[in-house]
Amino acid sequence: MHSLPLLSRLEMGHSRVEVEISDLEKKKSTVVKALVDAGASLTVLPKRLAAELGIGAVSEERVSMGAGEIKVKRGRAWIKLKGKEDAFPVWISDFIDRVLLGVVVLESLGFDVDPTTGTLKERPLLLY
Repeated sequence: MHSLPLLSRLEMGHSRVEVEISDLEKKKSTVVKALVDAGASLTVLPKRLAAELGIGAVSEERVSMGAGEIKVKRGRAWIKLKGKEDAFPVWISDFIDRVLLGVVVLESLGFDVDPTTGTLKERPLLLY
């Protein structure tokens, strides 16, 4: 068992970036500092934030994490990062209290994490 709390372990080796999150109609939005998590596939929104923005669950799925498998609700949100934006699937969590930005958003918008600086760097999108 790890001695560090879950969120302390998540923050080790990750960087933060400003991101705008909106409902799909862009009626409600907010700008937050997200924790970039290159080990996560989808972006995670705290349940409270998803409710404030009107982002509802469209399904519930089993996901794997370090502590085992859990059920998490899946929704869809509009995400804007460094001037690039699109709609993405997101996990809605009732136990993670901050936004975790996963690799689907990063790669889809053309960003990599520079391991030497911990910052995002733009890269060309892959056609295939």
